[in-house]
Amino acid sequence: MRVLVIEDDGELAEAIAAGLRIEGMAVDAVLDGDAGLDRALVNDYDVIVLDRDLPGLHGDDVCAKLAGQVRARILMLTAAGTIEDRVAGLGCGADDYLPKPFAFAELVARVRALARRSHPAVPPVLTAKGITLDPARRVATRYGATLDLGPKELAVLELLMAAGGRVVSAEELLERGWDEMADPFTTAVKVTVSRLRRKLGDPPAIETVTQAGYRI
Repeated sequence: MRVLVIEDDGELAEAIAAGLRIEGMAVDAVLDGDAGLDRALVNDYDVIVLDRDLPGLHGDDVCAKLAGQVRARILMLTAAGTIEDRVAGLGCGADDYLPKPFAFAELVARVRALARRSHPAVPPVLTAKGITLDPARRVATRYGATLDLGPKELAVLELLMAAGGRVVSAEELLERGWDEMADPFTTAVKVTVSRLRRKLGDPPAIETVTQAGYRI
């Protein structure tokens, strides 16, 4: 999944981004509301982690401007954790609300839950062609044997399996599985699919559809 972090505390923003990347997510991070609003309107994110107390364009204003304009679900963060604050944050259009300080495991769980809501419903465990994938636990097996997959391989596998047989273009895989620093002309998707094919073994599970993309 692809996540945008909007947090004015640079150290916290980078810590959140680094932790989510370890969880296999593609993450962009910005430090102010104006930049966050611009990124959210340009890129297709699954979840936006939004600090409420931003300088300049306030988090409430960012949230209100994005509500109904983007597919992404919004998780609002704030140091203020009263019931009134939570009600106000949710009233701006946020989908969930997490007071600071928070346990990182809870943040990850909430991001994953929101991401599931930003897409058509898919099973919590995906299965196809002898492959079983549990995205939350980041565990994949084929015919019962555990697969040793890297973060990008897991991301591509999840996108292909969640598509339910639909062809997924290389452009969509790059958009959803990599952050904004990825070169649009990179061969990263092709290389990752090649490695994934090799690790999945026989019989071949990933089909290349000429000039269209890939599917399982």
